[in-house]
Amino acid sequence: MKIAIDGPAGAGKSAAAKAAAKALGFIYVDTGALYRGIALYVVRKGKNPSSIEEVVPLLAEIRIEMRHIDGEQHIFLNDEDVSELIRMEHVSVAASGVSAIPAVRDFLFDMQKEIAEKNNVVMDGRDIGTVVLPDAELKIFLTAKPEIRAERRVKQLAEKGVFASYEDVLEEVVQRDYNDSNRDFRPLKLAEDGILLDNSEYSLDETIEKIISLAKERGA
Repeated sequence: MKIAIDGPAGAGKSAAAKAAAKALGFIYVDTGALYRGIALYVVRKGKNPSSIEEVVPLLAEIRIEMRHIDGEQHIFLNDEDVSELIRMEHVSVAASGVSAIPAVRDFLFDMQKEIAEKNNVVMDGRDIGTVVLPDAELKIFLTAKPEIRAERRVKQLAEKGVFASYEDVLEEVVQRDYNDSNRDFRPLKLAEDGILLDNSEYSLDETIEKIISLAKERGA
């Protein structure tokens, strides 16, 4: 069974998808982590993550893998475990740039499809229900008001000892929403047969419970 969860940054996709997958006994696939891995490589090379001319030639040098170790997803970049490094804020921003490049999305497309063909999966990202897994039995578009997502992000950063102003984070959230939704290639949008789930007023646990309930309705 395939469960696709799409939505904007800060909606809690990763945390909710990961927990729902564990509860259902499915494999969790965080596709955003794959883009972050590529972004990390691009940043290390000192290249512009939004430049097709600078990013595409680097793809031939990249080998990115998703491995599950003790039930946890790890991302390996050329045999280096970069699971923690890809969560740095500047890598997150760079990931938004590389993910808008068609060649990058094509580079990762087959890997994502193959994982879903071999396992029961909960896969989250930006174009899972619309492009990667259009045959998914359940497609959820998870979102929340930009202000709520910015508040959550500031709190997450604070828990990691990183101070960020609410205004700056909100500006980043709004800009990323615009970039993801208005790019020409595979933009972020609700699938025609998808379910819109706004969790602005939900706790994380309530969001997880809702996803699990929808999955069971579809036969999980």
